[in-house]
Amino acid sequence: MMKAERLQEMPALVDAPAWGREAFEARLRERGKAYHIHHPYNVMLNTGKATRAQVQGWVANRYYYQIAIPIKDAAVLSNCPDIEVRRGWVQRILDHDGFEINGVRDAGGIEAWLRLADAVGLTREEVIDLRHVAPGVRFAVDAYVNFARRAPWQEAVCSSLTELFAPEIHKQRLATWPEHYAWIQSEGLSYFRNRVSQARRDVEQGLAITLSYFDTRALQERALEILQFKLDILWTLSDALVAKYGVQA
Repeated sequence: MMKAERLQEMPALVDAPAWGREAFEARLRERGKAYHIHHPYNVMLNTGKATRAQVQGWVANRYYYQIAIPIKDAAVLSNCPDIEVRRGWVQRILDHDGFEINGVRDAGGIEAWLRLADAVGLTREEVIDLRHVAPGVRFAVDAYVNFARRAPWQEAVCSSLTELFAPEIHKQRLATWPEHYAWIQSEGLSYFRNRVSQARRDVEQGLAITLSYFDTRALQERALEILQFKLDILWTLSDALVAKYGVQA
């Protein structure tokens, strides 16, 4: 969909002045108040109140999200005609799926997540076959992938900007899990260590595209809606875990 077509869908905002880049970025970052770092299930995990079953349930269900990430990113690539964007974006798929190129091998984030599953006492088989995945988790994750497939690639890029808030949640897990869950093998936390730096790099690319493309007030409002949609996806995922495993206050 071209910019002009989308402007026709939002006539009330056509004449509103666009925010400057700094003001627009500030509004994007402000949406972090709704990030799932504040969800009761995540608060429970990071304050050491979760049971073994609740930790395992989170790991098993979030695996469904992990395996969807490279599929989502492949959808972005398939819709993007910009070679420079594709060259940068493909790194995300390699980060999660892993690679072996010219003797350099990286097992990738999905493998790291399976090591986390092993560290919390789950078997690879029961995680990979998705037997523990709640219907609400499937619905939320599938909705995200479907959005990325059908939306203009710039909107799919914008939806990835929950990465703005991801380093903090990974830092929390690295800081609190060893203290509260001594039974979790420390090597299983490598996924979180890797994502602290990877997420920052990904944010730079996604934010640059978003700030450049969404350059009218109507488009900027649309970007905020898209980011909120992704935040709602992550919150809904956590809601599904509460429904299945409960939550300790």
